[in-house]
Amino acid sequence: MNLLFTMLLFLVFVLCALFTVLIGGKVYENINSRIEENYSGQVVLNYVANKVRQGDKAGSVSVKDMEGIRVLELTQEINGNSYVTWIYYRDGAVRELFTDSESGLGLGDGLEIIECDGLTFSQDGSVLKAEAAGKTGGTLFLNVRSGGVEDEE
Repeated sequence: MNLLFTMLLFLVFVLCALFTVLIGGKVYENINSRIEENYSGQVVLNYVANKVRQGDKAGSVSVKDMEGIRVLELTQEINGNSYVTWIYYRDGAVRELFTDSESGLGLGDGLEIIECDGLTFSQDGSVLKAEAAGKTGGTLFLNVRSGGVEDEE
């Protein structure tokens, strides 16, 4: 009788340990998937905000239509040469292309930055709107406010 009671108690302990591990694994899986979903939506918008803030000079930030895609265009002068950075959504990912404005490269040549459900841009005067699609997407409004060299004087 003592042996049977000991074996039943051990079996109950093993079953409790097994269920604890299974439940813990499911909780971890749910937390990990939520973090991953939030990561892509927020990182895309933070990336766009940082790029715009870096290139916020007079007339250097604009939204254009190229090859049927809305593109955020950041222009800059480096050693007398004109360069352009395009940020856009294509083929399931946010892409970026930094090139000489006369290089002849197109949107198909951009590098993949991060996969996401979608990213759109619009501009109304000095207000730039970036919108990430999907469940965890969001909207970012930036006031392109720099006047460039004139502001610094």
